[in-house]
Amino acid sequence: MPFGTTWRGPAHSFVTFGFRGDSTVPGGRARDYVAISIEARREPGETYGAFAGLLNHFEILYVVGDEHDLIGQRAVITGDEVELYPIRTTPGKMRQMFVSMLERANRLRERPEFYNTLTSNCTSNLVDHVNAITPHKVPYGLKTILPGYADEVANAVGLIDTKLPLADARRRYRINERARAAWGRDDFSAAIRAER
Repeated sequence: MPFGTTWRGPAHSFVTFGFRGDSTVPGGRARDYVAISIEARREPGETYGAFAGLLNHFEILYVVGDEHDLIGQRAVITGDEVELYPIRTTPGKMRQMFVSMLERANRLRERPEFYNTLTSNCTSNLVDHVNAITPHKVPYGLKTILPGYADEVANAVGLIDTKLPLADARRRYRINERARAAWGRDDFSAAIRAER
């Protein structure tokens, strides 16, 4: 999710996990989704800054919520471009990733850590989780420090489930219009995944 249109570097990466829902009960859905966003924790009155993020100014925080809240905040409220890519993995590895992220969130509650713009940001922490499950799957480098290029890295190592060239995949999986159209609806998660 890049913050600007002239340079992709500054951005935010986060993941969502799908769960089978129960569509047989009133209000039940065929699939439910949980999003996890790794962020710099800002206290009242603080604003995020990349330089401040280098100076142990913020703690790291795992935000767990539904897609309407976490994706909607970015795609609808702030108007950031959001791409929602399908990931190529197994259900077992996805389950391991989810559990790993929740366990880390719980550890941070007991032993807080500092966010760092270069070494412990949204993308570098996601890379740590992926590499804990599949060692050396994602290489560390400048493109994991600059989250706007995380999709390029994920595509290069085969994590994005598409045969499209990356530029076409970015257009195909950009969900802003669908998110705005589905804002406030119960079927938000299904609507942002609908074919154009």
